[in-house]
Amino acid sequence: MERMDRDELLLCEMQARTFEQSVERTASSSEIFIRRFMHSRAAKLLDSGAILETGLQPENLLQMIEEQYGVSEYGSVRYTTEEMYWIGYIYRSYACLKNMSSLQVYRIIKPRELRRMFPAYHSMDPAQAVERIMEAKHQPLDEESELQRQYEIFKKHHNYIFAERNELPEGLK
Repeated sequence: MERMDRDELLLCEMQARTFEQSVERTASSSEIFIRRFMHSRAAKLLDSGAILETGLQPENLLQMIEEQYGVSEYGSVRYTTEEMYWIGYIYRSYACLKNMSSLQVYRIIKPRELRRMFPAYHSMDPAQAVERIMEAKHQPLDEESELQRQYEIFKKHHNYIFAERNELPEGLK
């Protein structure tokens, strides 16, 4: 199981506290907040790690998001502070462990799915929870698995093309 370094753990904690505070400090639904956050400049600061060189705190990130998108009261479903803390932590853990951006992770798994996983996964080690989520989403767990998956797609595609032409090369039979 992969492990995060000290800086990555600090980033996870900062994002988790930002998500947690959003329940009390923003007027929109939790899903709207998360979508805005994942597309925001604040998320990019966390993605790059540059935020660790600033004095910014979760309340500053919330303010940045409001400045970028404006105040919104859209939506009514608000997650609990515990759910939001965990969702924020897991999103950042996923990004750190798999070297992905916030937006890439958001495209793989939406907040509603994470919320459904909360009861079963919230007490797990974050790295273990990320692995389980990846398995559930049929995401490759390592580079070798991803290369094998891509090769199988390539092979299937080319077998189909060559079969149509009756020209299947020896190595692909």
